[in-house]
Amino acid sequence: MKIFLSFLQSKIQHPIPAYSFWEYYIKNGITEAGCQYIECDDVDWARGLVQQSDQEFQDWKSFTWSRVLKQVKEKGADLFLSYLYPQQIDESAIRELKKMGVFCVNFFCDHVRLYRSVPKAFHVFDLNWVPEYKAIKFYQKAGLNYLNLPMPMWVEPKYRSFNKTENNQVSFIGSKDIQRHILFDTLIKHNPERIVNIYGSDWLNNDRLSTISASSARQKILNQLAFIRQNGFYAYANKIRSRSYKAPSAWALNRFFKGKPDFENYIKITKESNITIGVNRYPSFNYPLQKPNTYSRLRDIEAPMLGACYLTEWTEGIDELYETGKEIVTYTSAEELDEQCSRLLADEKIRMQLREAGQKRALSDHSISTSIQKIIEHIT
Repeated sequence: MKIFLSFLQSKIQHPIPAYSFWEYYIKNGITEAGCQYIECDDVDWARGLVQQSDQEFQDWKSFTWSRVLKQVKEKGADLFLSYLYPQQIDESAIRELKKMGVFCVNFFCDHVRLYRSVPKAFHVFDLNWVPEYKAIKFYQKAGLNYLNLPMPMWVEPKYRSFNKTENNQVSFIGSKDIQRHILFDTLIKHNPERIVNIYGSDWLNNDRLSTISASSARQKILNQLAFIRQNGFYAYANKIRSRSYKAPSAWALNRFFKGKPDFENYIKITKESNITIGVNRYPSFNYPLQKPNTYSRLRDIEAPMLGACYLTEWTEGIDELYETGKEIVTYTSAEELDEQCSRLLADEKIRMQLREAGQKRALSDHSISTSIQKIIEHIT
């Protein structure tokens, strides 16, 4: 199977949220699946997400898709596999690929946070790789072909061994956002004796939830109208209410902040912590601040693959990925998070059983190799 790959590849680091890991995971996963990937070396896929002028963006789009079509015509491909946002997609180019006999599949993992239905541009694909359980209903309503497959995660074979070493830590690794801050603040208020080592960037930055930039009254009104058109009045009302909300002070959590670990320590902390915590809630004006929405994140695949004793926030679909209680453990509130920590810390045997069973399930059922095979089976 020859796969033409468009997965945010770029030779430079753009000022947009982290993305280079996707290329690393998917390329290694495809190779491990016994398939071949090809790509356009001179195409910068991530640049399509960079803020730029309309003309610059159109130039990027024209160049990118002309190069894709040229290379596929010259070298051929069985499958076009992409991670594309709607604005990056050239529907006519995808149709041209399909005419060449190339099966076109798009992976996308931000439906729940960004949209309320399937973006029109996604309709052009033969198949959509949908990792979010809550997004399935979008595709069913639109009558589109989809496969609900896990987030594409790959770990080096040397990290796949079952490890009984523990460091006596309860750990969370992830950058700061308001929902994570509220969760851990509530946890410590519920149990001041609970110790959670928090690793990641921005945790010492105690900014408010949102800031209002200095701009003209006219521009503010235009911005507000644009927000309402995109998100609706309910989200706008939540945004207004959030302005009066004072974010939790960082001082109560300061003693738990450990900074951002490098790659090797990231792996070591995940594998060796007595408990590794996952958080699936996220900031969104579409939901009240104190009742956030959730969806299963990449960490729900990665941590078990590394052999963590994994305690993650319950969300719809997590029970489809794991047998909860035997392969991973879940919580639904800060109070339950504390209770589960106490239970797991008191029982080494359960922790080891969770590590072994969770790792076995993730590596066998949730690997990129398995997902690629399911896509191939769908094609044939």
